[in-house]
Amino acid sequence: MMSRIVYSFLQTSLIIACAPLFVGFIKMLKCWLQNRSAPSVFQRYRDLRKLFHKQTIIAHHASWIFRFAPYLIFSITVLIASAIPLIISPSKTIGFTDVILIAGLFGLSRFFLALAALDIGTSFGGMGASREMTVATLAEPALMIAFFSLAMMASSTRLDVITTYLSAHSLWFNPSMLFVAIAFAMIAVAETGRIPVDNPATHLELTMIHEAMILEYSGRHLALIEWAAQIKLLIYITLFANLFLPFPLINQLSLSAMGLNGGIVIMKLLLLAFVLVLAETHLAKLRLFRVPLLLNMAFLLCLLGLLMHVITN
Repeated sequence: MMSRIVYSFLQTSLIIACAPLFVGFIKMLKCWLQNRSAPSVFQRYRDLRKLFHKQTIIAHHASWIFRFAPYLIFSITVLIASAIPLIISPSKTIGFTDVILIAGLFGLSRFFLALAALDIGTSFGGMGASREMTVATLAEPALMIAFFSLAMMASSTRLDVITTYLSAHSLWFNPSMLFVAIAFAMIAVAETGRIPVDNPATHLELTMIHEAMILEYSGRHLALIEWAAQIKLLIYITLFANLFLPFPLINQLSLSAMGLNGGIVIMKLLLLAFVLVLAETHLAKLRLFRVPLLLNMAFLLCLLGLLMHVITN
């Protein structure tokens, strides 16, 4: 039991620590593909350190929600990270792994972020919160249908059981898995605020969604929100790698086994990062009124994958 606690803590700490590095690698790779000078892959760490050392400015009329939201959002994101198998077999960890609970925690984090944006009473905060809830209204049902489709295949809603089942069965060319994989990629793009749904590198009034909600944050509060967003991106990439690029993790708590598992995971994450950068380089951001069409398509693909699984089985 003690070894499971230690390895779960180490795995969660690894996700938290490597999230800024992963985002920095994506930024560097994107600059290279666009023939631009790339910042250091460790630039995100420098940005977080700078924010943690800056003074936190809070409006006089801000309530406890505005002050409490960054800590809660970061804590929820870390809690979700503890449930994602990375380099250790899920059976060797103690993290909760129910996919319905994971989706609910993502929704709770988004709710408090939107509530904090509304609490400060600025026009940008209200606009960003409204757009975020619009995206969430369409993305969360599609995410739940995607999880239900995978749960029906594995006959369980536990992420560790689903991951083990998909690793043991060759479902890569299954039509239902293909539909769910495409839909999950669309949902992940919307949930993490990437192109074509949102652009994390812009502060234009007509385009920003996530950035509009955090314009009033500064100092350590902004650092926690930015760090939580980076961890969330790594969580979704890791979920996609575990579910749709399955490879059985070695069921041993040894350095050699974890080294081999870590090498496989790194290759999958680098591959998915390259695909994400390639898509963002060749795609333009959608107009806000076209985002529901993308998410409706994701919902229909998830539903089609679910129905196809029911019909063929």
